[in-house]
Parts: sequence; structure tokens; C-alpha cells
Amino acid sequence: MKDIVRQLYDNLRRFAAGRSANNAVFKEMFPPMNLLTDEKIASLEERLGITIHNAALFEQALTHRSYLQVTNTPDHRSNERLEFLGDAILGLVTAEYLFYNNKEVLEGELTKMRSWLVNKKSLAVCARKLRLDDALFISYSASQSLQKGSDGMLADALESIIAAVYLDRGFDEARTFIVDKLLPIMMEESLVQDSNFKSLLLEAAQARGLGTPRYVVAREAGPDHEKEFTIDVFVGEDCVGRGVGRNKKEAEQSAAEAGLTTFATKKTRSRRQRDSH
Repeated sequence: MKDIVRQLYDNLRRFAAGRSANNAVFKEMFPPMNLLTDEKIASLEERLGITIHNAALFEQALTHRSYLQVTNTPDHRSNERLEFLGDAILGLVTAEYLFYNNKEVLEGELTKMRSWLVNKKSLAVCARKLRLDDALFISYSASQSLQKGSDGMLADALESIIAAVYLDRGFDEARTFIVDKLLPIMMEESLVQDSNFKSLLLEAAQARGLGTPRYVVAREAGPDHEKEFTIDVFVGEDCVGRGVGRNKKEAEQSAAEAGLTTFATKKTRSRRQRDSH
């Protein structure tokens, strides 16, 4: 054990001296695989919104272990190690984003919000929207699983891409890629997937510093055995949604769902306005 710790310590000292000084090690870890043509690189740059300097990083990020098994290329590596690094970077950036944008939210709730945002399903949706499913290097059998909707393979690939962006472009650009490109997709996907709309609206309102939503009965109609409730939900001074249900709980959930749609519409509109400038 002491030998292992000593080796880790020596490695840490070398790492602290600067990653750029380890070009030989870097090339050994990411040998060119010659899988990405200039055309494919240009397409990937457009999808990711970045400029790629070292294509070998992205070749490895897109290589599933099944591809190496069928091509018999022992000198090449799959994306599993990059996935490990990308997962850590994504967790850090998401935690930082939630920390600064939810100043009144306690640690336990921040943890819930992070797990609500970052999961295999939301990562896979991001990967599909970036069309990474078309860019992966995988075996035929793995491609069949992918076509049947396997989320794990795409989620792993996206985390590997995050690591590749970090190693190729640095932490600031990796953070920008996550915050500007991935988190908006994750938020929209999480809103669709989670049916506890009241909880989601509360989190969304607090994330914007708008306080706790208020539910007000706007109308109550029908006989006791067949009541219909209409409820408005207010965030701040604004009514953001109206819902109808057979009881107050159902009507509140419906109103919260409408409120989330209002928030999502505003986010999309503001993003489009920003992109147009």
C-alpha cells in the first residue's frame, strides 16, 4: 500500500508541474486513431459549438469498447476513462451553477436538484439532440441496442465528450459548453419527465429567486359528489398558470404544470433573443 501511495504522490507532483509538459504521456494516452475525417470533424464542431484542436481526444471519446473488440485494435482505447473524468467535471460545473443561482436553497435541496438535472436519461437526450448517436464508433450489436433506445451508451459518450472538451480547450470552455449547451436541454427534459409538477415549479421558482408559488382557488363548481376546482398559481405577483381538477390537489398539479410551461416558454424566448444579437 505504501508503494501505491508513493507512486500516486510522485504522479501528483509531476501533474502539478503542468500537463503541457507531459506531451509524450498525453500522446501515449490518446494516440491518433484516424477515424474522424476532416468532414466529420467539421460536423462535430458544428454540433458541439467548439473548435477542435486535438482530434484524437474526440475519436477516443466517441469510441465504445465494442468497437475495439470487433476491429482488433489493442493499441487504441475506449471512452471509459474519459467518461470517468467527464462525469466529475459535469458534477462540478452543475453544482457550481446551482450554488450560485440558488442562494437561499439548502445543501440537501441542492443535491436533489443536481440529481434531478443530471441523470442517464437527461444525458442521453442531450446526446441525441447533439446527434452523437450518429457519430459513435460501435459494433453492430451495440448499434442495435442503441436503436432500441439504450440510454447508458449515449450518456457515457456525452460525459466522454465533456472530458475531451476540457482536455482540448480547458476548463472555462468546458464550463461554457455545459452551461450554455447542455444544462438548458437537461432542464427541459427534466420538466417533461417528472410528474410532480408542484415540486418542480417550486424548484424552478427558487432557482430564479422568485420565492414560493401560491395556489389560489379561482372557481369551485358542481355538486359535492362531482366538484370541479379551478386553481391559479402565482409566482411573485404574476399568475403563471391555471389548472382544473376533480379535487384541489389535482387542480394544483395541473396549474403547476401550466406554470412550468410558462417558465420554459420564457427561457426559450430569452435564449432566442440572446442568440439573435
